[in-house]
Amino acid sequence: MSADLFAGEPPAAPLAERLRPQTLDEVIGQSHLVGPGKPLHLAFSSGVPHSMILWGPPGVGKTTLARLMADAFDAEFVALSAVFSGVKDIREAMQQAESQRVLGRRTILFVDEVHRFNKAQQDAFLPYVENGTVTFIGATTENPSFEVNSALLSRAAVYVLHSLTEKELGALFDRARGQAFPELDFEPAARERLLGYADGDARRLLNVLEQVKTATQADQQADPRRMVSADFLDSILAADLRRFDKGGDAFYDQISALHKSVRGSNPDAALYWLVRMLDGGADPLYMGRRIVRMAIEDVGLADPRAHEVALNACITYERLGSPEGELALANAVLYLAVAPKSNAAYLAYNAARAFVAKDKSRGVPEHLRNAPTKLMKDLGYGADYRYAHDEAEGFAAGETYFPEGMQEVTWYQPVARGLEQKIAEKLAHLRELDEQAKQQAKKSR
Repeated sequence: MSADLFAGEPPAAPLAERLRPQTLDEVIGQSHLVGPGKPLHLAFSSGVPHSMILWGPPGVGKTTLARLMADAFDAEFVALSAVFSGVKDIREAMQQAESQRVLGRRTILFVDEVHRFNKAQQDAFLPYVENGTVTFIGATTENPSFEVNSALLSRAAVYVLHSLTEKELGALFDRARGQAFPELDFEPAARERLLGYADGDARRLLNVLEQVKTATQADQQADPRRMVSADFLDSILAADLRRFDKGGDAFYDQISALHKSVRGSNPDAALYWLVRMLDGGADPLYMGRRIVRMAIEDVGLADPRAHEVALNACITYERLGSPEGELALANAVLYLAVAPKSNAAYLAYNAARAFVAKDKSRGVPEHLRNAPTKLMKDLGYGADYRYAHDEAEGFAAGETYFPEGMQEVTWYQPVARGLEQKIAEKLAHLRELDEQAKQQAKKSR
C-alpha cells in the first residue's frame, strides 16, 4: 500500500506565523523603537548590525524584530531557545556561523528566553560575540540586569518593549480578521472582550482568534457568516485569563503596586491589585505573607490591630481555602489601606541595625546585669537597679539603660497618627520626667 494514501495537506502554519510582519513598517506597536528616527529604525538603516537584548513581556514582537534584522542585513538567522538548548547546541550554532563568516555572510544569533541560560551557557557564545562571528540578539521577559552576564550585557544595547495598547491590539485584530477570517463578524462587546483577554499580548490575541474560528466551524448550526457574541466567547475561553510568571518582573511590579496602594491609603486601588494578582494565579498564602509585611512596615504601631487582622486573614485562608479565604485577604487589604500609617518602628529598627553593625561591642552596665548567684551579687551585678513598678507612674525617672559611654539615641519617633499619637505624648511626658530627675541629681551633688 502506498504511503501516499495517508498523505494530506500539510498543516497550516499558526496565524501568528502567517501574519508575522515582513517589513519594519508592518510592525504593530513599539513605535518608541521602530518609528521614524527611533533607535531600531536607525539601526536597520545604518547598514551595521549590533548586538542587543530585547526585554519585554510575551507576545510583543521580540522574535519578529530579530528576524527582520536578519532580513535587513541579509544575514543567516540562527535561533536557539534557552529552554531546549545546551552548550552542545551553542557550539554547533557557532560552527555554522563560522562557516557563514568564511563565505562572507553575517550571522544573527537569536537566543529566546536568554535569561534561562546559566552563566556557563552564556559564556559559551561570548567569545563569538566579541570577535564578530555573530551578532547577538537576546530576548527576555526578565530584567537583564539580573539575568544576563555583565560581560555580555556590556556588549549589547538593551531595548525595552512594551505590551501592546488596546488601540494597537485593535489594529492587529482588524488585520487578522481581514486576512484570515473575513466571514466572521464580532459584536462590539465580543471585540472588546477579546482585546481584554489578550492583555497586551499579540500572540495571545491571534491564538484565541484561531480558537474562535475552530469553535464556529464545529458549530454545525452556525450560518456561513457567523456573528460572534460575547456570550459565545465566554463559552469557549478558559477562566484563567491573565497568567504571569510568578518569578517575573510583572509579578513583582504588581506586588509593588499593591503595597504602594495600601501605603497610599487607597482601598479601591489596593483591592484592584489584590484581585488582579489572585486572578493571575498568585498563591493566596504568598499574598497573605506580603499583607502581613505591609501591616508591620507601613501601619506599625499606629494601629497594632492591623498586624492581627493580617495574620488572621492568613489563618482563615488556610482553614477555608478559596474563595472564602480570599475574601479574608480582601478584608485585610482594605483594613490596612484605611488604617493610620506609620513606618516609625520600621525606620527605628533599621537605624538600630545599622548602628549595631558598625559599633563596637559594648558591655552591659552592672546595674542591668542578671545576678542569680551570690558571687554575681558580690561583684555588683544588679546593684542600684531601680524597679520601675515601685516608683511613681511606674517609671524610674533619670535611670539609664544604654551601655556606659554610649550616647543616648532616639531612633523611634512616633508619628502624629493613630495610636502613635498617644505613644508620642507618653514618651514626651516620660522624657520630661527624665530631664527633671537629671536636673534634681545635679542640684544634690
